Amino acid sequence: MVAAAVRCDPAVLPADVDDSKQVAPDRREAIAAELRDRDDVGVGIGVVDPAEIDDPETDMNSLTVTAQARAIESVVGAGNADSGDDGDPEAVVDAGDVSESRFGRRVADAVTDRVARDVSVDAEHGADETYPTVSAASIVAKVERDARVAAIDDEYPEYDVGSGYPSDPTTRGFLEAYVAATGEIPDCARRSWSTCEQVLAEAEQSGLDEF
Repeated sequence: MVAAAVRCDPAVLPADVDDSKQVAPDRREAIAAELRDRDDVGVGIGVVDPAEIDDPETDMNSLTVTAQARAIESVVGAGNADSGDDGDPEAVVDAGDVSESRFGRRVADAVTDRVARDVSVDAEHGADETYPTVSAASIVAKVERDARVAAIDDEYPEYDVGSGYPSDPTTRGFLEAYVAATGEIPDCARRSWSTCEQVLAEAEQSGLDEF
């Protein structure tokens, strides 16, 4: 799981920033590179790895909070956050919970604990379509995620990993082929992912049928 935070005056952003799903891949990469190169833009990344996701003591809502908090922390900690009149950092995030206020409160608490200063967080559904800075963050996160998936693909040269999304038949084919060859889920995958559970169950059933 990858989240990103972008700190800047919205006026300095490219005119075509938008929800990452609405921006062509080549343009996403160009925008992300431009943002990282600018001295007047702060960019932060928050990553949650498969082992954390597989932890039975957590859940996806909590992990989404963690990813967002890590991303915001990286710009707040560098002194690159916007501040309100009271000097406390403020952030807007795309709500990852049915309750916008609850999600915002949880992210704010998580960031405040990390940076030891009060951080105000407003969470809204569809914020990546409404706020240019959140749109820019969604582009940075998407480019970072794609780069990480490409790096994973390089680790498995005999397979095509695909996009890593559960709806991608190429990704499912990779998991099926890997499990058939090794009997195990690859280290890059979340073992608690329902797709992985299905692939393992199908492989086990196939083995029983053959027996």
